[in-house]
Amino acid sequence: MTKIKDELDRILIAAFAPVDMELVNESHMHAGPAGRETHFKVSLISSVFNDLNRVKRHQLVYKSVNHLIGNPIHALSLHLYSPEEIDSLPNKDSPPCLGGSHS
Repeated sequence: MTKIKDELDRILIAAFAPVDMELVNESHMHAGPAGRETHFKVSLISSVFNDLNRVKRHQLVYKSVNHLIGNPIHALSLHLYSPEEIDSLPNKDSPPCLGGSHS
């Protein structure tokens, strides 16, 4: 892992004690120089999300990583589920970036 990805991983594990988690650097799919850490996909299954709607789940994650948002992280694609939802998980692919040049 890399520096920002390591920090995200550490924070999310500490805050959410996930049953399962996937953290993917998708920066290569977006505009900017090679090797950057600006766009991440987070797929997280945690009992912390039991009885919380999608907005509340997103708010909890953003609160835990707020100090990284804007700089160095530009975007997070969040896929957040409770353990009870595991069997009904949808496709976790992130949508393509529609902005900026791909250089």
